[in-house]
Amino acid sequence: MSAESEHEARLSVTAVTLSHYQARELLAAWQAGASSVTVSPDLGLSTVAAALDADGVTFPTGERLPWLEVERIRRAANVCFQVEDGAAREIRRFSEVTGWARALMPTEGAPTMLVAGLPMHRIKDTDPWTDSEKKIATLAQISGRALDTATGLGYTAILAARAAEEVVTIELDPAALEIAAMNPWSRELFTRTNIRQLVGDAVDILPALEDGGFTRVLHDPPMMNIAGDLYGEALYRELYRVLRRGGRLFHYIGDPESSSGRRTTTGVICRLQSAGFARVTRRPEAFGVLAQK
Repeated sequence: MSAESEHEARLSVTAVTLSHYQARELLAAWQAGASSVTVSPDLGLSTVAAALDADGVTFPTGERLPWLEVERIRRAANVCFQVEDGAAREIRRFSEVTGWARALMPTEGAPTMLVAGLPMHRIKDTDPWTDSEKKIATLAQISGRALDTATGLGYTAILAARAAEEVVTIELDPAALEIAAMNPWSRELFTRTNIRQLVGDAVDILPALEDGGFTRVLHDPPMMNIAGDLYGEALYRELYRVLRRGGRLFHYIGDPESSSGRRTTTGVICRLQSAGFARVTRRPEAFGVLAQK
């Protein structure tokens, strides 16, 4: 696959998408004797009136789901489902590129993605959307062009694109984008005309990007033990090169209070400074560091 290949995922977020949170509401309403219930068909973004009968649930789109399928969703805490042809299908993929299993994991807010069993957003005492907002807030007053080095579900790219002229976002794994295309919260990743998706390894793509082409960079790599190249000085020098003078970079690292987080943060700060960045400061509220060119 070309390091700069554009990606067009098949957008399927108009389908009814449910988790155990919605399944519990449906079952509780039926057990209480209701013939209809207000429920979200898109993991909490909106609500509709769904009809209930002895055979199952009918959504306004005409999709029907038997009670056995609703019960199956209720029992699944770590994966979301799309309703199709009367069946609930897990939003899960195995990547041939990385060898990682990926799944869309529900929370009480926006879902996160499980990657090799680990959530890719903070979910303790927060939710993935708020987590993404905190990362973007460190970059302050986004304008011009922004670079997002790890698309994932696209939340940071979406939030940046609401202010930026253009957002270029890079994703190594097509399986991640397939899951994003089924996530209602990721809809703007595919509908915003000012988001440009590139598929490939950031290590390979960055050298082809122009000098000083971005005013802001959001670097949110996977954990260091599975993506060590994305924490190296060579990559940081590329990020420095593509950043405009006076531009800012936010680098997500992880819990600064954990022993591994403290060690990683210290090393990241040292390597960013060696790569040329100035004013590298810890931003514990966003679990990362902020650097300026």
